[in-house]
Amino acid sequence: MFGRRQAGPVSTGEALRLEGVRKIYGAEGNRVAALDGVSLSLPSGTFTAVMGPSGSGKSTLLQCAAGLDRPTEGRVFVDGAELVAEGGEAALTRFRRQRIGFVFQRFNLLPTLTVTQNVTLPLKLAGRKVDRAKAREVLTRVGLGDRLNHLPSELSGGQQQRVAIARALVTEPKVVFGDEPTGALDTRSAREVLGLLQESVRLYGRTVVMVTHDPVAASYADSVLFLADGRLVGHLISPTAEAVAERMTHLADEVEHQRVAAGV
Repeated sequence: MFGRRQAGPVSTGEALRLEGVRKIYGAEGNRVAALDGVSLSLPSGTFTAVMGPSGSGKSTLLQCAAGLDRPTEGRVFVDGAELVAEGGEAALTRFRRQRIGFVFQRFNLLPTLTVTQNVTLPLKLAGRKVDRAKAREVLTRVGLGDRLNHLPSELSGGQQQRVAIARALVTEPKVVFGDEPTGALDTRSAREVLGLLQESVRLYGRTVVMVTHDPVAASYADSVLFLADGRLVGHLISPTAEAVAERMTHLADEVEHQRVAAGV
């Protein structure tokens, strides 16, 4: 179930596209470009890891791509539809619920709801029919078919993250964004969670974009994008943990040399 590479359906089309995305923080005279003209295109049915030094813009990239934050400039497309500012937060929320799933480091499960209730919550919030049979199927797929009525406090960390993955998948999103999804897990649980994310791509055609600092986690992806100072500076296909770690080491040296040269 958790093999490194699995055969599955071949997806075509574009799941995510960013065009010249910039994100500026701070007032005039003290402005910082967290993202500085990032453009990328990710095909449907792929698993991409995003890595970079601290402060490189990884989390900002995820937030802008997922509609959790608004770019200062540029355009974002998910499943061919542009994420636009018109309509305010209500429109952005509808956009996310229709096309996007999230898996966070700290699970974000509601402690008073059962496993099944946590998984079906996104359907309720979106005003969609709650299909408990489908929720049970997804939970069985992630290995929790015998934990449907448990509370989060009755589960291990790895099991809670599996619930979070099932919650992200139950709405059948076009793109699933993971923000350090294995950061709070032990090695075995992390490996199982990464296998589930990989399986959602290989077998079910989802597109996964995962921010991580861990080269081993990144090695489960099809490719790795490297960020530094808010810009894309590298791309590695079919990564291994060793290749990712080596690239990150050189990347950190390159960034430091650039900062010294710029007098930063």
